[in-house]
Amino acid sequence: MNFTPHLYQTHATRHIIEHRAAALLLDMGLGKTVATLTAISDLMHDYYDVAKVLVIAPKRVAEDTWSREAEKWDHTRYLRISKVLGSQKERLKALEQDAHIYIINRENVEWLVDHYKTKWPFDMVVIDELSSFKSSKSKRFRALRKVRPYIDRVVGLTGTPAPNGLLDLWPQMYLLDKGERLGRTLTAYRDKYFIPGARKGHIVYNWNLKHGAEKKIYERIGDIAISMKAKDHLKLPERVDNVVPVRMDHETRKRYKQLERDYLLPFAGEADVVADTAAVLSNKLVQLANGAVYNENDEVQELHSLKLDALEEIQEQGKPILVFYKYKHDLERIKARFKQVRTLDKPKDIEDWNAGKIEMLLAHPASAGHGLNLQDGGSTVVWFGLTWSLEEYQQANARLHRQGQKQTVVVHHLVTQGTIDQDIMTALDRKANGQNALLDAVKARLERIQTEGTSDEHNENCHQEL
Repeated sequence: MNFTPHLYQTHATRHIIEHRAAALLLDMGLGKTVATLTAISDLMHDYYDVAKVLVIAPKRVAEDTWSREAEKWDHTRYLRISKVLGSQKERLKALEQDAHIYIINRENVEWLVDHYKTKWPFDMVVIDELSSFKSSKSKRFRALRKVRPYIDRVVGLTGTPAPNGLLDLWPQMYLLDKGERLGRTLTAYRDKYFIPGARKGHIVYNWNLKHGAEKKIYERIGDIAISMKAKDHLKLPERVDNVVPVRMDHETRKRYKQLERDYLLPFAGEADVVADTAAVLSNKLVQLANGAVYNENDEVQELHSLKLDALEEIQEQGKPILVFYKYKHDLERIKARFKQVRTLDKPKDIEDWNAGKIEMLLAHPASAGHGLNLQDGGSTVVWFGLTWSLEEYQQANARLHRQGQKQTVVVHHLVTQGTIDQDIMTALDRKANGQNALLDAVKARLERIQTEGTSDEHNENCHQEL
C-alpha cells in the first residue's frame, strides 16, 4: 500500500530525523509506528546515519504491531525485522539474524544489556511506550541507563508520558537526553520543581508541583518533545459510553456487606491508611463487586453471577465483543459461562479477531493496552472489571476507538451498585489520579464501617440498659 502521510506524520518523521534524542508524545491513533518506521528507513538509506535499530515494546506489540505495520506500506516493506522473543535460545538466534530492526519486549531489556555489556551493537533505540520506563527503580530503566552512553539516537513514543503526574517524566527524559534538561538525578528534579505533600515521618507519599513548575518543565523539554492530540488531527468515529447498573438482591447485598466489613474492619481504627494497604483492600472490594474473591487460602469464593448475566444480555445483541477482565477468576468464570470465546494470547488471536472469526475476545487491559490494532474486528467494548488506572483505561478503549474504525464504538461498563465500582467509575469520568482516588475511596469506606460499628455498639448498649 502506498503511504501518503498526514502533515502531522511528516512533522513527526522530520522531528526524529533532526533530533538525536526525540520524544513523540502523540495520542493514540496518530500513527507513531509508521512515522518512526519512515524515519528509520530515511536515516538508514538516505542519510546513512543509522545501521542497526533496536525497538523495545510491550510483548504483544513486539510480536505483532511493528512487523505488521512495516509489511503494510510499500516504502517500509523491504525492512528486515528480527523478533528477539521467546526462550533464551530463540532470542540468541534472532540476534544473529541479518536484519535492519530488532524487536524485543521490555521484560528482556535487562537480559539484553547483560548479554552485550559494553559491546552494545545498536546505534538507534526506539522505546515504544516510553511511559513503561517511568520508574527510576525498575530493572528495565537501570539496565537501559547503563548502555545509554553507547546509543547514538533514542526515540521515545507514548501518548501518556505522565499518567500519575509529572514526577513520572524524569526517568523517561533521562533515557533520552542523559539528564541534560531535567537534571541528572531524580532528587535534583524533585527538589527543583516539587514540594512534599502527604507524609508520615520521613516517608513522603506524594509530591506537589511548585507554582509555575509545570510550565517550566514543558519549556525545558520542548525542543526534543512534540505533543499532539488525536482530536486535533483525526476525525474519530463516535464513541458512546454506557454504564450498565448491576443490582444485587437483598440476600446478595447482605452477604456482600458482611464480606466488605470483614475485610475493612481490621483497619478501621488506623489513623492513617497507606497506599499499599489501600491497594490491597481495594483489590478485595473490586473482586467482590465482580462476583468472586480469593480467600485466605487462595481459593475462589463466589458471591454472585450478576455481571455474567449482564454480559450475557450484551452478547445476545449479536455483535463481536472485546471484554476486559481484571482477575484470573473473572477470566475462568467468563470462559465457563460462554463457550464461544477466545483469550488474547497470540498474534493469531489478533488476526482472527480482525477477520471477524471471534465472537467474544477476552483481554486484560495491562497486556492489551498499547499499540494493538483491533478496530477491524468489532466496535463493542465491555469492562467486566474496572481499573483505577486512567492510562490503562484510555489505552484499552483505543484498541477499537481509533483511526480506521468504521462504526460507532460502544463502551459498556458493568457497575455493581453500592460497591467500589461506582467510586472507580467516578474517578475515570473525572480523569482523576488513580492512586489518590483509590486511597480516598478506601478511606471513605473505612470511615463508614467505623461509623456503623460505633452505631451498632451504641444500639447494643441501649438494648442492655433497657
